[in-house]
Amino acid sequence: MASITKQIADTVSSVGVHAAYGDPVELDGSTIVPVAVASYGFGAGEGGAEAQGEGSGGGGGGFAWPVGAYVTRDGYTRFEANTIALLLVGIPFVCVAGRAIARVIRAFKK
Repeated sequence: MASITKQIADTVSSVGVHAAYGDPVELDGSTIVPVAVASYGFGAGEGGAEAQGEGSGGGGGGFAWPVGAYVTRDGYTRFEANTIALLLVGIPFVCVAGRAIARVIRAFKK
């Protein structure tokens, strides 16, 4: 089981940058490089000493969230954000920040 986990970890670590940045695409004289936030997680298990039968297990998962693209036009490169993805990421951040600020204000009022 440990060797499978190590093989998966080695594969994921070699993917690294390729998961976050896509292959460049040429379109109407522009070069577009897609950008994503990627995360992976893996786990494994095995039966304990007191287990009656054999035990094993494992699992894993991952996701990639498209955040935008680097676009090169006329010799200039700029990042163009995926507005929908930024809004979906930003809403929970704003909620948490708002609650934190409210608690700080309440603490100063006491």
